[in-house]
Amino acid sequence: MKKYFALAIVALFSMSAVAQQKIQLPAPQWDKKVNKFSLVDVLMQRQSEREYADVDLTDQELSNVLWAACGINRPASKKITAPSAINAQDIMVFVCRADGAWLYNAVENSLTRVSALDLRKAVASRQEFSAKAPVSLVLVSDISKVHNKRDLGAMDAGYVSENIYLICTAMGLKTVARATMEHDALVRELHLSDTQIPMLNHPVGK
Repeated sequence: MKKYFALAIVALFSMSAVAQQKIQLPAPQWDKKVNKFSLVDVLMQRQSEREYADVDLTDQELSNVLWAACGINRPASKKITAPSAINAQDIMVFVCRADGAWLYNAVENSLTRVSALDLRKAVASRQEFSAKAPVSLVLVSDISKVHNKRDLGAMDAGYVSENIYLICTAMGLKTVARATMEHDALVRELHLSDTQIPMLNHPVGK
């Protein structure tokens, strides 16, 4: 009996560990404040911001930002909010924050942990202001999906980057597009392959 009880406890701990490796994000929701902005309003107000409050984003805010970045907007065809060369959907979005690094799954609207390390300083590199943001989004192109053409991957990263700018402006969040980062460290800690290239990153905060 004790043996079965011990096995049950081990199983529960194992299930808990697995659960902590994945986060189901809430469905994107838009309040009246966000919905009141027209595209022209957002374009007029869009700007790069480099100072961030020491305040975490909620899961709802993060879900909204990630969906706008490159989430599914046409479920039947699984097509996304951002344009993509040959519909390759090559851009992978990694969410780096204090509790580790997470890979966004647009189809499931979920996060899967890929590292337990806080990689925001590696994303910031020599620009220390970036590490102060509660979230850093790293845009990685899997160029194997675009015939190994790095320029197409960079182009697709640019589309996603602009979406992040626009949704952050509408939501009253701050961000800036950056190319500076410690590429080798991020390739290692995010477990990227030779064809998965970090292109841009966005600190996001309030």
